[in-house]
Amino acid sequence: MDPRREKLLQLLKEKSFQYRPDAPFKLTSGRESPYYIDCRPTTHHARGLALIGEIFFDLMRDLEVEAIGGLTMGADPIAHAVALTSYLKGKPINAFSVRKQAKEHGTGGRVVGEVRPGDRVVIVEDVITTGGSTIQAITAAQEFGLRVIRVIVLVDREEGGRQAVQKIIPQFESVFTLSELQGQTQAER
Repeated sequence: MDPRREKLLQLLKEKSFQYRPDAPFKLTSGRESPYYIDCRPTTHHARGLALIGEIFFDLMRDLEVEAIGGLTMGADPIAHAVALTSYLKGKPINAFSVRKQAKEHGTGGRVVGEVRPGDRVVIVEDVITTGGSTIQAITAAQEFGLRVIRVIVLVDREEGGRQAVQKIIPQFESVFTLSELQGQTQAER
């Protein structure tokens, strides 16, 4: 495994992953799970941001895209890390956010940032379970006129989200899976 991925995986295990079989967590999807992954302590950590920016940029380095973004708040630090990294590497990719609801004041709308209809974009997410939030971001981006060419998530909980998203955007990639956070290798899965 790439040393940057190893460092990020360790950071996620230390700061973002919890296992509580006796008192399951309630997830955004409404499901209960003994596993909880809150990526914010990692995606808001200076070292985590640097690693995320590098890793995600490498995954999209050869794509012809103008921007990266997703549903606020989980996607925001990822998109910002990639935008900064891409600029420093001489191949700028702008960031954007998708609001959960359109604002009723100002310029309104759900999509904010340096994007225009017709732009090719990557949708990102911190954690995917059922895919509902990611699909919401894809739908809003497409309604705005963006062309979503790929989805990249930091952690796939392996609970059907990937498959749900791939029905809309087949080009899907995850940096890590729940199995990897649990310490399972490919051979053990």
